[in-house]
Amino acid sequence: MAHPLIPQILELATPVAEPLGLEVVGAVFHTNQSPPVLRVDVRNLTADTSLTDCERMSHALEQVLDSSDLIPDAYVLEVSSPGISRSLTTDREFISFKGFAVVVTTNEPFQGQKSFGGQLIRRDQEAVYLSQKGRAIAIPRSLIQTVQLDERRGK
Repeated sequence: MAHPLIPQILELATPVAEPLGLEVVGAVFHTNQSPPVLRVDVRNLTADTSLTDCERMSHALEQVLDSSDLIPDAYVLEVSSPGISRSLTTDREFISFKGFAVVVTTNEPFQGQKSFGGQLIRRDQEAVYLSQKGRAIAIPRSLIQTVQLDERRGK
């Protein structure tokens, strides 16, 4: 379960990222560490996310978070790129990674299985469509738990 401050952190971080040409794609607050670690993942909207992008966002976000007093105790801020091994969630990601190998995991069995690998064709309101050895399959979105890039198979 996400930390209860995450929505407020995302609300503060998003307008900080936009003028830097970045998009906030997620945040996690690890309060079980000492000091706690707040990790914010960003993506460059026009190029590969660089270390410089993460540093710029870190400095800008640190000032906003400190002035907000949202997190009263000491913590460590980490700004990073989510990398390529993450779940596809947005329409933009499904368009960008069309043709890439993905693994779709379902909450309950569909056609007798809970995991499907194949080349991403598209996603619409009803389903995610994959090509498995030239055969198209449609997996209902209502059953999908995750869609992740398959690093082992590439494009």
